[in-house]
Amino acid sequence: MDTSVSQDESQVYERRLNGFALASVLVALLLTLLLEALDQTVVGTALPKIIGSLQGFDRYSWAVTAYILASATLIPIVGKLSDMFGRKGFLIGGTALFLLGSVLSGASQDMNQLIVFRAIQGLGAGIGIALAATVVGDIFPPQERARWQGLFGAVYGISSVIGPSLGGYLADHGPLLGNLVTETTRWRWVFYINLPLGIVALTMLIIFLPANISARSKQHTELKGRAALRRIDFLGAILSAAATISLLLGLTWGSNQTYSWTSPQVLGILIVAAVLFGVFLLAERSASEPILPFDLFRNRTFAIASILSLLQFMVLISLVINLPFFLQGVLGMSATGTGLALTPLNVASVVGAMLASMAVMALKRFRIVTVISSLILIVGMFLLTRMSTTSSTLYVILAMVLAGLGLGTFFSVLQLAAQNSLPRTRLGVGTGFIRYAGSLGSVLGLAIVGTVINSSLSSELAPRLAKIAGAAYLPAPVLRQATDPQTLISPAIRQGLLQGVAQHTPAPFQAQAVQTLNQVFDALKASLAGAVLQGLVAILVLCFLILVFSLLLKDVPLQATRKSPKKVEENEMLEALVSE
Repeated sequence: MDTSVSQDESQVYERRLNGFALASVLVALLLTLLLEALDQTVVGTALPKIIGSLQGFDRYSWAVTAYILASATLIPIVGKLSDMFGRKGFLIGGTALFLLGSVLSGASQDMNQLIVFRAIQGLGAGIGIALAATVVGDIFPPQERARWQGLFGAVYGISSVIGPSLGGYLADHGPLLGNLVTETTRWRWVFYINLPLGIVALTMLIIFLPANISARSKQHTELKGRAALRRIDFLGAILSAAATISLLLGLTWGSNQTYSWTSPQVLGILIVAAVLFGVFLLAERSASEPILPFDLFRNRTFAIASILSLLQFMVLISLVINLPFFLQGVLGMSATGTGLALTPLNVASVVGAMLASMAVMALKRFRIVTVISSLILIVGMFLLTRMSTTSSTLYVILAMVLAGLGLGTFFSVLQLAAQNSLPRTRLGVGTGFIRYAGSLGSVLGLAIVGTVINSSLSSELAPRLAKIAGAAYLPAPVLRQATDPQTLISPAIRQGLLQGVAQHTPAPFQAQAVQTLNQVFDALKASLAGAVLQGLVAILVLCFLILVFSLLLKDVPLQATRKSPKKVEENEMLEALVSE
């Protein structure tokens, strides 16, 4: 069955909101998406202060992981349910749940509470992330949708620009509030800051978002009571959630080196994930309302857009996470300087999303836009792979700008392409899966590129250390810390190691010991440079895959607006003809 939309079906699209109500809903959706995207990055820089207040250093990473796992798990489920029961209730409930999680996270008294409350936040965020772009598809016909999808796509670039800085600022300078927020608990504002903007967004959605904003098929509009509950694919939802959590946990443990890739923990949970996904696929074939209808993938445009979303986030997150190791550890930039150096990449991605939207509106096609963007991305990534220890900041910034321009395009174009190829009654499940593919891509990219970098670092560092005569005589704890890449990023750690070696080495051998340790640092720096460049080469290979799939992307003409409204029953008739 072909799930694409014919040109004739364009007649059923009309703008669903106008005037002040339209502006209010768009502002509310942008605020909701911005807050939920920010909370993926804003917590990281505040974690040291949070740990200092709540303790629990051994569990600190779960404050971020719990949010990501919960949001990624819910995205595909809520997309399907919104097609069945409408968007407004889910969007309002998700926003309220996100705000509740924010309040509870800010009020956490220990690390375990914070982890649980961050998961609640993530559940609410998963609903918002899945439905914000879907509601844009409900409101606008595709020709107008291109402009707005670019703006909504740019939100992710903006959040990655301001998130880390905002988190650090609030943790250091957030306002005091009696006994609730003190000098040591300013970090609570990282979560409380969501409340005023979130409440405004929630109020606007309640007042101005129509309950019937989404087009639903006749069988869905007639669902009531127990009959409606019986149509929900509970088994598929449970299997999808369990499989997603297992996969992301396994990839996160391996890439973070919590356990080695060959450990029973990682191999075991990845095998469990594979089995659960297999059972999920079997269960969906017999479900009356599957969480993920497989006939969607017979639609070439949707299938390719899903793959491109996976690849785009593999490239984006891998680049943003691993590039700072080169900038700080190899080029010697400070943390502040690295943040400023990465800004062009993020700003360029926002500009790329906006330019791509304008290009699609002008050309009424999206394949040519993605192909050109892929070529720009490849050029930028190739320049990054040619960096060396002598590369200038200007060279690095130019390469990042090109990479950002290329990447930014896919924020807006992929959702537009997918939505344009599906009937309106399937916008929720289609848009949700595009977001879900991106979430999987983020973790998968970090796992693959991180493994390449770690393996390359180990293989390059060992022979260099063997050539340093005195390295074998350094105490094992000192050598272990001296060969940790974090040492290159932190001048304080390096200075502490040098002072410690000098103090604990007999006077006649102090100069030699310090010289040996500096040689170890130089060997680590050279090895890290080679390892990160190998990781960038792996990212470049992913960029070539993006180009290949961009060439395979099938153009479906953007559908036009018809001034006279059509009924949902007419939508159903047209969709039935298309499906046949």
